[in-house]
Amino acid sequence: MTRDDSSETGREPVPDGGTATGEDDVVLDPWGSATVSDYRKLFEEFGIEEFDDVLPDVPNPHYLMRRSVIFGDRGYRRVAEAMRNDEPFAALSGFMPTGDPHIGHKLVFDELIWHQQQGGDTYGLIADLEAHSARGLSWEEIDEHARDYLLSLIALGFDPEEGTLYRQSENRELQDLAFELGSKANFSEFQSIYGFDGETNVSHVQSVVTQMADILYPQLSEPKPTVIPVGPDQDPHVRLARDLAVRMRYFGVTKAYASFEADEEELSHVAAAYEARKEYADDPDMPRCEDAAAWLAEHGDSDVPAVETTISKLENAGMEPLRPRVRFLDRNATEEAYDSLIDAIEGEKRVFDEHIDVFDYSREDAKALAREVEMDNGGYGFIMPSSIYHRFMTGLTGGKMSSSIPASHISLMDDPEDGYDKVKSATTGGRETAEKQRELGGKADECPVYELYAYLLAGDDDEFTKRVYDECVGGERLCGDCKEQAAQLMREFLEDHQEKREEAEELLDGLDIELGSSRR
Repeated sequence: MTRDDSSETGREPVPDGGTATGEDDVVLDPWGSATVSDYRKLFEEFGIEEFDDVLPDVPNPHYLMRRSVIFGDRGYRRVAEAMRNDEPFAALSGFMPTGDPHIGHKLVFDELIWHQQQGGDTYGLIADLEAHSARGLSWEEIDEHARDYLLSLIALGFDPEEGTLYRQSENRELQDLAFELGSKANFSEFQSIYGFDGETNVSHVQSVVTQMADILYPQLSEPKPTVIPVGPDQDPHVRLARDLAVRMRYFGVTKAYASFEADEEELSHVAAAYEARKEYADDPDMPRCEDAAAWLAEHGDSDVPAVETTISKLENAGMEPLRPRVRFLDRNATEEAYDSLIDAIEGEKRVFDEHIDVFDYSREDAKALAREVEMDNGGYGFIMPSSIYHRFMTGLTGGKMSSSIPASHISLMDDPEDGYDKVKSATTGGRETAEKQRELGGKADECPVYELYAYLLAGDDDEFTKRVYDECVGGERLCGDCKEQAAQLMREFLEDHQEKREEAEELLDGLDIELGSSRR
């Protein structure tokens, strides 16, 4: 959940956590080099959804959304719906203080601030436990950088009186939640997701569990849709947090057709048999499991293992009728909570040792009831967190933007003249000569300088961004003039930002947040 472009661990990530072996494979390693050569593969290989699909449902979308800089999401539709309906929602992201905040980090700052402006409960955190355990930074170094991140966040528009800022190491409530979440995770999945092995220090493992607590922290007071704006390299954290949110719930809510348990694939075959009941049932309103088994044996694919197991379960159920129902599964409920759920259910219900079947509830109504009973009985009622993913900024030198390569990035603390000079020296997507540029047009899609316009310098002005793009690819705009304009805009941005950082100093000092670590 934290973003740090300077990390180069030399460790080979594993398939679920980031990548495997081929040079074309996608790298999603939270502590490795942040590079993605083909963003389309993230949809195919990791199940990230295309943000363009949800964009029409987002009220007043940020320019990073409109320009497809934010390209993917997990479950963001739920957040957009809450936004549209003026319902509670939250946004959270974290920053690992390993160096100066730079223009790549500004993407996350802007996303947090925009969600706050749309009415969300917004959280910015300093991932100092992760910096100490995974990077080996001293607490003195962490303190220095942490202040810089918070000053830039506030200077860019974050309202600390309306939002929440904290450090992992100073938040006991967060650490208590991490302890509880740790009971639902095991080292073998950390090996699978992150490539941890016998050389991984325990504090690093603990810092991951703390990040899971960070992601769910906005829901401690009440469950609400929560979005985590990050780069795609942090997706392994998001996936694990979504899993843990489900594992912490007292009750699961699924669909069923009979008293036996069926997994998702088996359930699809039972559903097919139920839909075909008029073909085989004497009474289509009361199809029997054994008749459904016979139909499935004739019409199902016997080479599919799930078909065979489904037939077996239907045959064992015998004369029991197939009847659509909603099932409450007992996952972690106390005895008192389970009894409370039984009492709260209205209408027809069938109670078993580990599940309850109901016939008068939709799945959504059942989920709402399960969450209400859980919270009344001391549970969290977590909603699976959502995420949005932005593209990585290309370094000014043409490679990746890295804090360890000064010429590749512009720090938000750089002298404005240095920022001007870095842009003037940046690599471009231009042609070899001005004549070829006029004839063939520039390659704006491969140009770090055009990215500066689209990601930062043009601000909310889409027409200006489009004009720069069209003039470039049309051959009207030459690289020298384009870089000069961008360099001047960068100098103005840095001047303005640093003035606002100075104004934020007094505000930050007055906040209820530990700026110096108690661990020093």
